[in-house]
Amino acid sequence: METKRVLILGVLFILLVVLVVLFFRSGGEERIRPSAEVVSPELESLSKKPGETRKIVLFFPSEEDSLLHKEEREMLADASLVQEAKQTIEELLNGSKNGYLSPFPPETKLRELFVTKEGVAYVDFSREIQEKHLSGSSSEMATVFSIVNSLAYNFNSVKKVFILIDGGEKETLGGHISLLRPFLPQYDLVAK
Repeated sequence: METKRVLILGVLFILLVVLVVLFFRSGGEERIRPSAEVVSPELESLSKKPGETRKIVLFFPSEEDSLLHKEEREMLADASLVQEAKQTIEELLNGSKNGYLSPFPPETKLRELFVTKEGVAYVDFSREIQEKHLSGSSSEMATVFSIVNSLAYNFNSVKKVFILIDGGEKETLGGHISLLRPFLPQYDLVAK
């Protein structure tokens, strides 16, 4: 009778350990999907006609200091906030034309971007942004706020930016800044 009780307790203990491991391992790969409150490209019109252009400002890090530097670009205007925001991030990924540093590893791609009615932009990058990112808190900060400031500065309806990697939440790019919350723009990081 005693061996039967020990056997049952052993099986229950192993089952408990397996459940705990499954619980903790499944949370890190949870995919975020847009809710029903996502602003679709058709819902928010920017009142632009096809063929028109628009000036945007991008923010790039520099070798000379730890600040972000403005760089103007002209891009084709679109009737959709989401499409123009995607173009803005693509321009940022293309790098500076004025000799500033790229905030991204060269292989980084934009996977998706969407904006909620509350003004939170979710920007989803390929895994290279994390896997091949330069180490150091200043390079991590430059990457995050190049993205956040470029979107918030150019689009009044974007209030916060949430950065996703490969379709899901990740703790950090390189161990210094938590990506588990949306970011507000920080214009005090911009060179005067």
